[in-house]
Amino acid sequence: MDRTITHKISLFSAIMLALNSLIGSGWLFGSGSAAKIAGPAAIISWILGAVIIIAIAINYIELGTMFPESGGMSRYAQYSHGPLLGFIAAWANWISLVTLVPMEAVAAVQYMSTWPWSWANWTKHFMAKGDITTAGLGIVLFFMIIFTLINFWSIRIMTRFTNLISVFKILLPTLTIITLLMSGFHPSNFGHNLHEFMPYGSRAIFEATSISGIIMSYDAFQTVINMGGELENPRKNIVRGVLISMLITAVIYILLQVTFIGAVEPQILAKTGWHGVDFTSPFADLALLLGLNWLVVLLYLDAFVSPFGTGVAFVATASRALAAMTYTKHLPKWLGKLNRTYLTPRYAMIFDLALAMILISVFRNWNLLATVIATATLIAYLTGPVTVAALRRLAPELKRPFAPNYMNWLAPLAFVLTSLAIYWSMWPTTIEVILVIVLGLPVYLYYEFKLQEGQMKKHIYQAMWLLVYLIFLSAISYVGSTGFGGQDWIQYPWDFVLIIVVSLVFYYWGVRSASVDQLKQDSENSR
Repeated sequence: MDRTITHKISLFSAIMLALNSLIGSGWLFGSGSAAKIAGPAAIISWILGAVIIIAIAINYIELGTMFPESGGMSRYAQYSHGPLLGFIAAWANWISLVTLVPMEAVAAVQYMSTWPWSWANWTKHFMAKGDITTAGLGIVLFFMIIFTLINFWSIRIMTRFTNLISVFKILLPTLTIITLLMSGFHPSNFGHNLHEFMPYGSRAIFEATSISGIIMSYDAFQTVINMGGELENPRKNIVRGVLISMLITAVIYILLQVTFIGAVEPQILAKTGWHGVDFTSPFADLALLLGLNWLVVLLYLDAFVSPFGTGVAFVATASRALAAMTYTKHLPKWLGKLNRTYLTPRYAMIFDLALAMILISVFRNWNLLATVIATATLIAYLTGPVTVAALRRLAPELKRPFAPNYMNWLAPLAFVLTSLAIYWSMWPTTIEVILVIVLGLPVYLYYEFKLQEGQMKKHIYQAMWLLVYLIFLSAISYVGSTGFGGQDWIQYPWDFVLIIVVSLVFYYWGVRSASVDQLKQDSENSR
């Protein structure tokens, strides 16, 4: 007798899964890197990053509660703008998700290579000049296989594992904050005036937001949305899961930054300034300076546990995103096949693992992987606010369990903030990631010609606003201010002004180019 296990994910498990994704390797690096770039004003960077991602997340919460389905974020854009735009958004999002898996594995191995104990000398050969060595690569591949196997057999195994890991990942940052605040906190480090608080100017705040991993640390909210079809009471729990996990994460990250700034010895700042604060393992190094050896042990343990837990969570998210992309018939159908017993997309997991192995063989550096992730994710997020506004205009009759009145101004604001955050990713990262996304178009065109539906012209029209906008973002990244990698032909802050104005033009172009024909067709096919 064939029995199908239909275990549903509870709200608590969804929050734990989201926190497991959100609190990864970023917390161990982010505070030190941001303080080095912006000084005490790095606190504003973390607040700004939270505001940007929460603004984006609210748009996706409305869509997620309207369409509670697994891998949902890979489908929303197609509902309003057809399969081409949907494919571009889904491809960009999937690239960022699958890249996170090797990045977290690299982070775990990188931390292992710095273990200070004599018995762990064998781990020091895993890294050389910031890159994973051949020996380290073997451990990275082993970790990625473990990440996949935990997801491979059961949602129940995966959620129980992440519940346990997530509790540890919340408790240790909290313990670090309390211990360092009690052991040595120097209020004078925050400065006595605006100049001392913001020693490198306002532009450094935006630079820190982009290049120190802040945006990347927050953008895993989609974990809950992508598993919407497997949640208990998804129309309510998607809202609760995303907002609760995001608020907990923002509080932890902001307090960690405050703690780091206050814990640095004033003598160090007097000699080098914030630009000279260069700790390899920021919180572990601070704990060593304060003689907190027990905390050092816990921090090195978490430097292994946090990336490990996040890697497991993102195997689940990336595989469901890939499986959802098969819905438009522009990828092989077998990638979307679910295991009959556990309802997990095993073929998608295997494919993601193979691609992740290729990626880590080419990009053996944590920073390189992190920059690709942040930019690709933000490009995918450009479609969310446009889709929300378009569906409100063209399909007001659709049931919206979560439909805030402020969405009329929040959607364009989220689009503008996302555009600015892409710009902060700096040249040449912007053009490199855009080229990676464009590589997906031949795949789409192959299946489009194979389907022979004769609607290519319409699909291109609906997606043209994003294609042209990506060209604009590449151009402004090149000619913009030097602080963001440009040629300084358009200086700060006029580069921001130009992006804000032009982004609003493209936002309204995107909204006006929408059509609900695809949504009606999908509804008819599902009957």
